[in-house]
Amino acid sequence: MSTAHRVTIVHERFTEHGGSEAVVEAMARHWRDAAVLAPVARPGVIAPDLEHRLRSTPLSRLLRGSTYSHLLPALPVAMRALRLPPSDVVVASHHAFATQVALASRAPVVAYVHTPARWVWDAALRSSEGRGPGTAALAAFSAAFKRHDVAAAQRVHTLLANSTCVAERIRRWWGREAQVVAPPVDTGYYAPDPSVPREDFFLLAGRMVPYKRPDLAVRAAARAGVRLVVAGEGRARHDVEALAGPGTTFLGRVSDAELRDLFRRCRALLMPGVEDFGIVPVEAMACGAPVIAAGEGGALDTVLPGLSGELVEQVGPEGEVDAWAQALASFDATGLDPARVRRHAEGFSRASFDQRLGAVVEAVASGVVVPRPRAQTVDELLARTVAEAGAGRERIVLPETSSRSASAL
Repeated sequence: MSTAHRVTIVHERFTEHGGSEAVVEAMARHWRDAAVLAPVARPGVIAPDLEHRLRSTPLSRLLRGSTYSHLLPALPVAMRALRLPPSDVVVASHHAFATQVALASRAPVVAYVHTPARWVWDAALRSSEGRGPGTAALAAFSAAFKRHDVAAAQRVHTLLANSTCVAERIRRWWGREAQVVAPPVDTGYYAPDPSVPREDFFLLAGRMVPYKRPDLAVRAAARAGVRLVVAGEGRARHDVEALAGPGTTFLGRVSDAELRDLFRRCRALLMPGVEDFGIVPVEAMACGAPVIAAGEGGALDTVLPGLSGELVEQVGPEGEVDAWAQALASFDATGLDPARVRRHAEGFSRASFDQRLGAVVEAVASGVVVPRPRAQTVDELLARTVAEAGAGRERIVLPETSSRSASAL
């Protein structure tokens, strides 16, 4: 990246550390002079060597630990009101509101989209998270926010998706095309150790939240009669432990070194939930471990049957436990060469991410022409989404607006 080009990095929130925060840290290390902005942030979430570059807003004082849900209606407004330093390009890390920064920026915005907010667009996902007043309030907020979400997406100069499935969501929900740039994986740290033998257990690792389907993994392991080690914490842990069989062990939160050791020893990593990309599975593959994953979402980009793992066909709630139990009981890794699994993971390295993202931002900063939004109105895009959702699946109330072309917003 030319030193003449000033880059500002914008992220949704720094309330807990996860995959998207790791991506932002990689961006910050690529552009070493870039300020990092977020509406809300907690101390100690971003890496210590980057903390001095982080700027947040007074909303951070209203956080309740890592809880931010009470601030949800204020976050898109705060994103639009961010005071950006002089910039040639703004790089926004988006999974809910970050594209709103396009309304605050005179510089072109490149949005790296982990996903358009699935809880805004996917009623089934909201339902899976629970019932009650909170879910109803989230549904109402989602219906009202859709218009703002689509409108901001039309203001973004260039959209990047972290996987093919996310690019399809962008096309379906926002009416835009996006280039796929896979997120960075630390294939230097996560590497095989030939002196460590494989052991007879499957591994489930990551946050224990409903959409990642830890319940499916532990129920299938119990039915198949196989050993399962679960590494991670989250609000679903208590419920999942009640479903587990005697062969399942819960380790809770583990260190990076402990996780790497588990990757090196397990028969295979399980990914039963539909992920937008899924960094943990690629970290496992970088250690030579194959992955058994749901045959949807980001796994379609990373798990190659017969080379780096297996995909389990999604068969619906009635047969999913049986399908996963069968996959575990019949899994045979003898045809999966750990060296080939490792080489496949190297295609998702930090160096690859830096090169691909850097080239896009350089092109935008240099004024290279890129595809612009489709000439559709916001109303047309939303109406199409409603039609595709199908009658009775989700009712969306559209507030009145002008019929300006979305590309002119």
